[in-house]
Amino acid sequence: MPAANQILARESTAAKMLDMPLREFRALVAAGSLPKPVKIGGKLERWSVKQLEAISSGAMLSEDFEW
Repeated sequence: MPAANQILARESTAAKMLDMPLREFRALVAAGSLPKPVKIGGKLERWSVKQLEAISSGAMLSEDFEW
């Protein structure tokens, strides 16, 4: 789980936040059902903790994502 005040999470942490296997998380991201990561420096990929928390609480649905 993310540390206090953490704003971005790596892929494995993001999957754990949503209590799903990494393979399932990757498939849902690829299908567009979960948001794509933020790219930092062209290579580093991280997911928004706020978005993941909104998804888990039901406050954000896949149609709310802006790519």
